Amino acid sequence: MALSHENQAAPAANEALTPLADSARVFHWHDHLSLWFSLGVGLLVMQVGAYLVPAVGTREAVIAIVLGSIVGAGLLAWTARIGCESGLASAGLMHRTYGSAFARLPVVLNIVQLVGWTTFELVIMREGTQAIGKQAFGFAFDGATGTLLTTLLWGAVLLALLAGSMVKLVRRFVSRFGLPLVVLSLVWLTWQFATRLQAQGWDAFWSRPGNGAMGLFSALDLVIAMPVSWLPLVADYARHGQRGARGGAFSGTWLGYALANVWCYALGVMVVSVAEPGTSLVMALLLAQGGLIALGLILVDELDNAYGDVYSGAVSSHSLLPRWNVRRWGLAIALLCIALALVLPMHSLEPFLLLLSSVFVPLYGVILGRLGTGSGWAVQRERRIDWSAALIWVAGIVVYHACGKLAPQWGSALPALLTTLVLAWLTRPSPSAAGGATVLAQSRG
Repeated sequence: MALSHENQAAPAANEALTPLADSARVFHWHDHLSLWFSLGVGLLVMQVGAYLVPAVGTREAVIAIVLGSIVGAGLLAWTARIGCESGLASAGLMHRTYGSAFARLPVVLNIVQLVGWTTFELVIMREGTQAIGKQAFGFAFDGATGTLLTTLLWGAVLLALLAGSMVKLVRRFVSRFGLPLVVLSLVWLTWQFATRLQAQGWDAFWSRPGNGAMGLFSALDLVIAMPVSWLPLVADYARHGQRGARGGAFSGTWLGYALANVWCYALGVMVVSVAEPGTSLVMALLLAQGGLIALGLILVDELDNAYGDVYSGAVSSHSLLPRWNVRRWGLAIALLCIALALVLPMHSLEPFLLLLSSVFVPLYGVILGRLGTGSGWAVQRERRIDWSAALIWVAGIVVYHACGKLAPQWGSALPALLTTLVLAWLTRPSPSAAGGATVLAQSRG
C-alpha cells in the first residue's frame, strides 16, 4: 500500500533559494549600519590602505579613498536593496540571473573564495595575537606550538559563534557592544597617529607627492576592491531587513560600510606615513600609546569578518545541498578553514584570492543590470541557463583582465562593472516578455 502524503519524508527546504518570510525579517536600519560598519573595519583594509603611499601622493590618496568608498559601498547598498526587496540570498540572486543550472558555477566559485578569505582572516588574527603576546608579555607564539594554539583559539571562538543564531549575533552583540568598542578603538588610534603627523607637520604630509608607481584610477580601483569583495555576501544579510522600513537596508549598508572603509583606509595611510621604514602595520599599531588594547579590540572585530564569510559560504553551500542546514554547513566550513590555516601559506596565496575575486565584479555587474532596476527581480524569467547573462559575465571577465594588462592606469573594476551592467540592462527581459509577474512576485503579494 502506498504511503500517505503525511507519512512521506518531505524534501529539505532550500532556504537559500526561497524568499525569506516577513516574520523572519527583523533587521532595522541601525542593524544594517552596525553590521556593515563592523564588517568594513579590519586590519586587512588598513594594510591595503598602506599600499596607497608612497605610490600616490596624499591628495590623490584621499580622493581615491573617498570616491572609491562611496562608489564601492553604493554597489553594496544597491545589492542589499535587491536582497531586501526579494528576500533572496546571494545564491538565489545568481539563480534568477543566470539560470538554475549555470548559477551553480558562480555559487561554487563563491564558496571557494569564502573558504580562502576565512582562512586568511584566521591567519591575520593568529599573527596579531602572536605579535601582542610577544610585545606585551614576551611570549614567543611564532613557533609550531604557538601557531597551533593561537589558530585553534580563534577557530574555537568562531565555531562557538556559528553554533548560535546569526540574527541574534548581529542584533545583540554587534549593534549593542561590538560597534561602540570598535569606534572607540578607531578614535583612539586616529588621535595617536594624527598627533604624530601634526608633530611632523601637516603641510609636509598633505603636499607629499607620490612616486608614480600607481595612478589615481589604479588607486581608486584598489579602494573599490574591498567593498566589491563583499558583493557575493550582502544579500545573505539584507534579506533579513524589514520590508516596511523604506531604504533601511540600502542606506544603512551604504553609510555603515562607506564610513568604515574611509576610516580604515585613511588610518592605514596615516600609520605608514609615520612608522619607521620596515615596521609592519600590526607592530606600528602596537607601539602606539594604548595600541595593545586598541589592536586587541580590532582583532576581536576581525572575528565578525571571518564569521560573515563562513555564514555566507554556508548559505551558498546549502543552496547546492539543502539536506544540510545552514548551521551544519557553517560548522563544517569553519573546521575546514581552521585546518587550512594550519597548513597553507596564505600570504603567498593572497594574489590567487584577489584573482578569484575579480570574477565577481562582472558577475554582479550583470546581476545589478538585470535585477537592480525597479522590480527587475520579479520579472526575470525562470530558466536553466540564461545564455546572454552568462556570455556578458565572461565578456566582463575579459574586460577586467584586459584593462589590467593594456591600460592599468584606468583600473580594472570600474570598466568591467560598467560594461557588464550596461549590457545586462540593455538585454534585460521586459514584464510582457516574462509573462507578467512571476510566481515569486505573486507569492509576495
